[in-house]
Amino acid sequence: GCVRDSEVIEIKVPAGVGEGMALTVQGKGNAPSRGGINGDLIVVIEEERDDELVRDGNNLIHNLNITVVTAILGGEVEVPTIEGKAKIKIAPGTHAGKVLRLRGKGLPDVNGYGRGDILVVVDITIPSSLSSDEKKLVKELAEKPPFKEAESVENQNIFERMKNFFR
Repeated sequence: GCVRDSEVIEIKVPAGVGEGMALTVQGKGNAPSRGGINGDLIVVIEEERDDELVRDGNNLIHNLNITVVTAILGGEVEVPTIEGKAKIKIAPGTHAGKVLRLRGKGLPDVNGYGRGDILVVVDITIPSSLSSDEKKLVKELAEKPPFKEAESVENQNIFERMKNFFR
C-alpha cells in the first residue's frame, strides 16, 4: 500500500537564483501507486526583500541619501553590498539623481558568467527645519555668486539618465 511520510531534504541552492526559478531534486517526489521510481521534487524559489538593496536582474540598486554639505563638498560614504559595507567617494558638486556604479559587486549569474553591479542612486536630503542662526548662514550663502543662479545639469531627467546609463 501507500505510506504517508515526511522527510527533511537538504538541497544546494546555487548563488544568483531569483524569484520564481525552480530547482529539481530527482527521486525525492511522490512514490507511484503501483511501484517504480519516485517522482521529482520541484522547489520554487521565493526571494526575501531587502530594505537597502533592490534586485534588477543581477544588478542591485541602492538609494543613497547624502547631506547638502556632502553633495557640495564631496566626501566618503558607506553603501551596503552583499559582502558587507563598501566605501565610495562622492565627488564635489554631485547632483541628486546621479547614478554611481560599483562594478562586479552585484549578484553572481546563476550560470556562472560573471556578476552584476550595484547601482547607487544619489539623493540629497534637505533639512526641513532650521534655527535662526542656520537660516542666516544659508541667506549669506545665497548672496554668493555660485548660489545665485541654478545651474543647468545635462540629462537632469532621471529617466534620460537611466536610459543613457544602460546604452
